[in-house]
Amino acid sequence: MAYVITQRCCNDASCVSECPVDCIRPTPDQPEFATTEMLYIDPDTCIDCGACVDACPVEAIFSEDDLTASLARYRDINAAYFERHPLESNFDPIVTPARPPKELGTLRVAIVGAGPAACYAADELLRRADVQVEMFDRLPTPWGLVRAGVAPDHPGTKTVSNLFESAFRRETLQFYLNVEVGTHISHDELLAYHHAVVYAVGAATDRHLGVPGEDLSGSHSATEFVAWYNGHPDYADRQFDLSGERAVIVGNGNVALDVARVLTVDPEELAKTDIADYALDALRGSNIREVVVLGRRGPLQAAYTSPEFLALTHLKGIDIVVDEAELVLDPGSQALLDDPNVEPSLRLKYTLAEEYAAGSRDRANKRIVFRYLASPTALTGTDHVETVEFVHNELVSDNGQLVARATDRTDSLAAALVLRSIGYRGEPVGELPFDERRGVVPNEHGRVLGADGVPVPGVYVSGWIKRGPRGVIGSNRIDSEETVEQLIADFTTGKLGAPQGDRAALKALLGERQSDLVDREGWKAIDQAEKAAGRSAGRPRVKFTTREDLLKAARG
Repeated sequence: MAYVITQRCCNDASCVSECPVDCIRPTPDQPEFATTEMLYIDPDTCIDCGACVDACPVEAIFSEDDLTASLARYRDINAAYFERHPLESNFDPIVTPARPPKELGTLRVAIVGAGPAACYAADELLRRADVQVEMFDRLPTPWGLVRAGVAPDHPGTKTVSNLFESAFRRETLQFYLNVEVGTHISHDELLAYHHAVVYAVGAATDRHLGVPGEDLSGSHSATEFVAWYNGHPDYADRQFDLSGERAVIVGNGNVALDVARVLTVDPEELAKTDIADYALDALRGSNIREVVVLGRRGPLQAAYTSPEFLALTHLKGIDIVVDEAELVLDPGSQALLDDPNVEPSLRLKYTLAEEYAAGSRDRANKRIVFRYLASPTALTGTDHVETVEFVHNELVSDNGQLVARATDRTDSLAAALVLRSIGYRGEPVGELPFDERRGVVPNEHGRVLGADGVPVPGVYVSGWIKRGPRGVIGSNRIDSEETVEQLIADFTTGKLGAPQGDRAALKALLGERQSDLVDREGWKAIDQAEKAAGRSAGRPRVKFTTREDLLKAARG
């Protein structure tokens, strides 16, 4: 019997170092780790010890004998990875990272942001040094996209916050929530009170389509919609037109699949989750029967991962529709699929599309329809979106890459709701240098670089603002370790200036400037109140969705 990694895998690689027989791949030091959809356990090497189960922060690992029907396929998915990548175990001793010498005293670090990248950075600092960490976030709640981005029907993914809760119980980490850097405290002041500042602020905006009609009523970003149904206080007052029978999502990454599910799943199933109450009420009154997901390239190049695509198989009352004609591949894609060394995850992506194309249909069901090789050219309507016009694409080779090129074939779809889901984008961070083209703060392994290309003393980045909006929650762990490694090296070699004020002085300053500051106890009060409301409703929690209610609970 072996253990199996399944859909929830967050790629944070906590399980890798715990495995006594080194049978989990890819590892963070392998090139394929940067692009892998998930991690895998070699069934022929696994000794059934269960160490990986305890290490997994999102409860993604199961004994093969305990796999449910919806997860059973992962037994073969794990095995297929090792058929393509035979295991070569490495039993070299694990090198323990160096800690700063005790004579340097306590390292003080401010972390701006409280999402996964910030939390993994804080966790690594707490492991590596005698440290005091202050974590700042403009919202009254921590955890970032774990709270406001993960789909409500993926509760297992949200359990990564338990890892952070456990690590942050000590007073060495302090929360300064509902505090905005640049408003309540400046960048220079943060540096004055700390040896270093780590910015882990994510990618707060979304990319635009750049087509006529994009600003019509009924056209929104998927980012807004996701934040709305997750109860983000900045989006609680948004309105979405669910009166039509069809919605169109432009883009086919995992966020698009999240949105498609939320729009089509029985609201009574969502009523068991932590979805915002107002969103649940709106979805109960929704007329949407079909969601069309448009992707500009073919089924092999779709941005969604195969685990998320596979999960659609098990949705109740929903047909997943793919037209067989859209599975005819261009020569370049066919050659890629026919390559005996093709990645199993890529082959699975196409196999699933074939299965959906051949699947049965029930007229009583709602539908999620995948359309490939299609790019919107305009959204039309008088005062509100009525139609999505799009062009059919073909894939052509360009410097060895298959790129989408528009043909002369056009088409249109009637829709009252259009959601663009074509990627996030970072925004400038105060007065820090910023790369407008890439949407990131220029950096070298996490050290922020000035205009002259020289590291700015004491200033670091982690997460999407560092590397761009790619990867999943766990990808931030390895990313944060790299940043913290640079920070500790700079501290050890005397490159960081000494703080001019201590922790008590900082707390007094912020208390004067922000009377509604939410600290650890305030967040604990919010958390307990939401969970208590959830218990009485048979849900994980019932979220407070306005700042007023959140702050009232924090004071409660």
